Amino acid sequence: MIAAKMPLPSMSVSASRAGAAASAPADEQLAVVVDDDPSVREALSSLLRSIGLKVELFASAAEFMAARIADVPRCLVLDIRLPGMSGLDFQRQIAATERNMPVIFMTGFGDIPMTVRAMKAGAVDFLTKPFRDQELLDAVLAGIGQDRDRRRADGVTDGLKALYDTLSGREQEVMTLVCSGLMNKQVAGEIGLSEVTVKIYRGQVMRKMNARSLADLVRMAEALGLETGRRG
Repeated sequence: MIAAKMPLPSMSVSASRAGAAASAPADEQLAVVVDDDPSVREALSSLLRSIGLKVELFASAAEFMAARIADVPRCLVLDIRLPGMSGLDFQRQIAATERNMPVIFMTGFGDIPMTVRAMKAGAVDFLTKPFRDQELLDAVLAGIGQDRDRRRADGVTDGLKALYDTLSGREQEVMTLVCSGLMNKQVAGEIGLSEVTVKIYRGQVMRKMNARSLADLVRMAEALGLETGRRG
């Protein structure tokens, strides 16, 4: 079955949406389009570039995987039917690599099971051709926003990991126990140290982690995924 061809976009972009996209440097926002139809690729490229996005175009999943993709906030616009590999299979493949990014699916004949599979696998949106320009633009900018938020969160976590790695093994142990809700005396009994020594370790942990309060330290422990469940 041949997929429906999408008509050329009308370029009807709202001023507010275009202005929001243009406020960030184009080289910091990337839309990646994978579609085997050259006319669709060029139409989407024109539309996405019209709001200041950088665009990379590919005709197949293999072409995409062989290319260097800029490591910036980005979103993948993907045809559900691709030569050699389905869009859903491709979505699963890239999800396990460093190329992972938010995905928007396009199709000329989508059905409910296909849509559900895509959304459960983390797709941002599932657009049926022909769709309105603004539908695609809204989905792409939402996807780029998701990727930017993820990168920001990853950056914060990486910074916390770097601080956590400066702690000694004993300091890491004290941090975990303190963030589990144990008092200094309880921590001392748990690891066989004096309460005074635990207080010293706790102070060192607070200083090295740049924590202003115990609440700060607990939030850091949660971000780092430390086992901080309340002990019985």
